[in-house]
Amino acid sequence: MLRVLDLIEESATPLTSDEMADRLGFTRSTLYRHLKNLSDAGLVTSFPDVGYALGPRIAELDYKMRNSDPLIIASRPVMAELVEAVPGIALLCRRYRDRVLCVHQESRNASFASTYERGRALPLFKGAASRIILAHLPARGIQRLYEANRRAFAEGRLGRSPDTVKAALKDMRQRGWDLTESQVTRGVTGIAAPLFDDRGGVLGSLSLTVGRTRLADGEIRAVAERVSFCARIVTKALPGQVSSKIP
Repeated sequence: MLRVLDLIEESATPLTSDEMADRLGFTRSTLYRHLKNLSDAGLVTSFPDVGYALGPRIAELDYKMRNSDPLIIASRPVMAELVEAVPGIALLCRRYRDRVLCVHQESRNASFASTYERGRALPLFKGAASRIILAHLPARGIQRLYEANRRAFAEGRLGRSPDTVKAALKDMRQRGWDLTESQVTRGVTGIAAPLFDDRGGVLGSLSLTVGRTRLADGEIRAVAERVSFCARIVTKALPGQVSSKIP
């Protein structure tokens, strides 16, 4: 049933039952049973002569998540203060499978529009908000991702060999933040720091996007220190955190 939901989610247009049966290899009876259960739960909805799309329950769940997720609740006031101090767009991102999902955004006096909106998923290899998460994944996970995505690593300016990738990610971890220019949105600079769970594993990232590139070294350091400080505040504020586990 989750495979049916995933297929509908990933499609840019509604899917017919015939299209889903062909792609999933389910029998008609199995597919219809799953579609009925998903429809009854409001997770999918059908349009006559068009097909199936995500249902209204998804919007309801999104609303509840925005108002009850501990990570969003802990981050919202910190992000608001961040963009008050440094005009731009602050993004809160979470790791989701082998992708990074924007779950909250705050902006103040931004002269540009970010293409990385809430609910949009991006690969782990593109943009500071994603790359800083990648840098803190276990070595075996990074190796698996690299073997399957060599070209994407190179395009994300992470390196063209295992050794150069390892060195680039080590540098990010030691520095505590990452910076990219125009990797997700043209003409902007993104600076991101990691967020950690109560076991010290990377949970996501907090980032700030400013509407310029080629920032001076002093400005980069000042913004990076502020973003890193805000990320530590959020990490410490999460339920179950112990200050000694904050990297």
